Amino acid sequence: MSTKKWGSEEKNRWLAQAVFEKDYRKDVLDRIFALPETLHVEKYGHLSYDPERYPLYGILSADWTAELPTALITAGVHGYETGGIYAALEFLENMAQDYAGKFNLAVVPCVSPWGYETNNRWNPYAVDPNRSFANEEAEESALLKRFVSTIQDEILIHIDLHETTDRDKTVFRPALAARDGLQETSEAIPQGFYLVADEERPELDFQMTIIKAVEAVTPIAPKDAEGKILGKPAMGHGVIYYPMRELGLSGMLTNAPYHTTTEIYPDGDWMTRQASIDGQLAVIKSGLDYVI
Repeated sequence: MSTKKWGSEEKNRWLAQAVFEKDYRKDVLDRIFALPETLHVEKYGHLSYDPERYPLYGILSADWTAELPTALITAGVHGYETGGIYAALEFLENMAQDYAGKFNLAVVPCVSPWGYETNNRWNPYAVDPNRSFANEEAEESALLKRFVSTIQDEILIHIDLHETTDRDKTVFRPALAARDGLQETSEAIPQGFYLVADEERPELDFQMTIIKAVEAVTPIAPKDAEGKILGKPAMGHGVIYYPMRELGLSGMLTNAPYHTTTEIYPDGDWMTRQASIDGQLAVIKSGLDYVI
C-alpha cells in the first residue's frame, strides 16, 4: 500500500517511461480523411501538449436532417482500448450508409490519441479522461464535451466503446493505487463481454438486446459467486449499472434515453483482433436497430 500520493516528480517519472507503440496519424487520421463524402469530417480541437500531432475530429452525417433522431458513438476515451477505435472507423467505412435517412450520426473514433499511441489509460498528466467529464481535469474530456454541446438536435442514443483488458490488473490498477496512495483493488478481470448502463436510465431491455447480439460473436462475462461483475451486482446477463454523473464518466455527456458503455475482453484465447472489433460493431448495429 502506498502512503503518499504522487507529486510532480512521480508523475514525470511515470511519463518518462511512456513508449510510443502506434501511429495515430497513420492508423486513425488517414482512415478518417479517406471517408466518403456522405460523411462530414469536423475538427473540434487539438491537444495543447502536441497540437500538430494530436488534432481531434468528429464525423457527422453530411445530410444532417432535423427531423431524424441523432446517434452519438464515441471510442478511445481510454486510448489503449483499441478495439472500439477500430470498430468506430470500420462502422463509418462500411456500415454508416445503412443508416442514412434513419439517423443523424455523430462519431468520435479516438478521444485520447496520446493514450492510443502509448498504450495508456491516462493522458500525459496521469489523469484518466473517463473520470473527468464532470471536473474537466482532462483536456480530452473537456474538448469532447464542448463538441457534443454543439450538436443542435437532441441525442437519442449514445454508445461508448471500451474494453476491459488484463493490462488493467497488471499495469493500471497498481499505477492508480500508487498515484493516489491507496490500497490496490483486487477484483478479477471479467472473462468476457459486459455492458455498463447508467443507473439513472438503465433501459435494461435495450441492454439485453445488445447482449443477445454480441453473444453470437464473443462470450458474455459470467457473474462471480456473489452475483457480481467487477464488484457490481449483475442486473441482467452481462449488465451492471454505474452512477455516470457521480463518477464523471462519459455516460454523462448526454441525456440520451438510450446509453450504454461496452466492455469487451480482448485477451481471451477465443479472441482475435477482428473478433473484438466485430463484437463492438454488433453493439452499434443492435443498439441503433433497437431504437429504430
